[in-house]
Amino acid sequence: MDITFLLNGESVHLDSVDPTVTLLDWLRETRGLTGTKEGCNEGDCGACTVMVQDAGGARALNACILFLPQLHGKAVRTVEGIAAPDGRLHPVQEAMVTYHGSQCGFCTPGFVVAMATAHLNGDTGFDDALAGNLCRCTGYAPIIRAAEAAADQPVPDWLADAAPEAPPPRAHPDGHGAPRWHAPEDVDELAELCARHPEAVLVAGATDVGLWVTKGLRDLDEVIFLGRCRDLQEIEEVAGGLRIGAGVTMDRVLEAMRPRHPAYAEMIRRYGSAQVRAAATIGGNIANGSPIGDNPPALIALGATLHLRFRETRREMPLEEFFLDYGKQDRHPGEFVEAITLPPQPDRLRVYKLSKRFDQDISAVCGAFNITVEDGRVESARIAFGGMAGVPKRARAVEAALTGKPWTEETVISAWDAWERDFQPMDDMRASAAYRLTAARNMLSRCLLDDLGAATNVLEVRA
Repeated sequence: MDITFLLNGESVHLDSVDPTVTLLDWLRETRGLTGTKEGCNEGDCGACTVMVQDAGGARALNACILFLPQLHGKAVRTVEGIAAPDGRLHPVQEAMVTYHGSQCGFCTPGFVVAMATAHLNGDTGFDDALAGNLCRCTGYAPIIRAAEAAADQPVPDWLADAAPEAPPPRAHPDGHGAPRWHAPEDVDELAELCARHPEAVLVAGATDVGLWVTKGLRDLDEVIFLGRCRDLQEIEEVAGGLRIGAGVTMDRVLEAMRPRHPAYAEMIRRYGSAQVRAAATIGGNIANGSPIGDNPPALIALGATLHLRFRETRREMPLEEFFLDYGKQDRHPGEFVEAITLPPQPDRLRVYKLSKRFDQDISAVCGAFNITVEDGRVESARIAFGGMAGVPKRARAVEAALTGKPWTEETVISAWDAWERDFQPMDDMRASAAYRLTAARNMLSRCLLDDLGAATNVLEVRA
């Protein structure tokens, strides 16, 4: 199949695109644009950051886990395209020079592109915008100073790209032996494709599948790209609550949760960089079934309902019932995640993520607590964890030990033995079983202290 996109302001048309070629490899090996660097090759370091624009705006994305078909109908800027065609520097480039924001220079192109994207969007939350870019030389102070200095400068006119009006990717007989791929235009077409090709790999943001290729060196025989299914990307208020399409990216989920469940939003801010949140989707995060995925515990605690579809047949289930065993979900061949619904409720959610690195790290334990208290007694409790079992799992014995009891330290202590009835966590490189159990118990204590107004967030401690 053929694709069309803009690269640094110039139109590019590619024939017979192999769906497993990443933008990073194509830029460096085919186009000779070596400013985009390969660092981790898994979306963690930001050295490969590019700017991608479409009808939804401009986003910083990791080129190392961005497949070429995902670019159809979009506009891409690499670091070579951040300056003007006549060589004039972008304000963030000038500021990086002035404030000595580069030493070895390897990470600098990624920083510049991430900064230019934030500048274009008027985003001055630089600690978040640059959390996905790592530097081992300078420390971040001069880089942040450069971003702040450039913030008030006007956006250069040469960055006013408009994504090309691109029709659906054009299919034709493929004589190169490349894997077949599809890019449906809506969810009905997707449903038919999934039914006809039940073994095809579904790709939304590729923040997980990208690593199958770059790290696992896997061949993907058949791929269905979901990015053109706009009806999977809707967030809407419905009678049953808030319905979030499976294709909604995590940056949009964060904004939707911020006024409703700020603890959930804060956890989303931590578990992925701006580049990852702009690509990863809530449906992909659920469908991959990871026992250490950070979304499911919060969603389970909120009583989320999962919506699945096979052709015209739809079914729904409580999210916790979707995860059957390690690597196994209740999803039939050809069936896909269509949406998730959160029931309306007052905010009682607390989410605690424990990881060795604060930002962008896999959780050792992630706990979510949705405990309703009336007249000092626990009326209901929904508690769910990631990292404590082979699947994201509710702590039902702990819930039962709390329900109907006074919401006090004594009740929390009395539930001590219930934890071992719910969980028998494993020892691994992130934490021992004993550590995980202790951490989970402590999270319940923290939830109680939060409710009582005690200071529990170390980030808010002031001298």
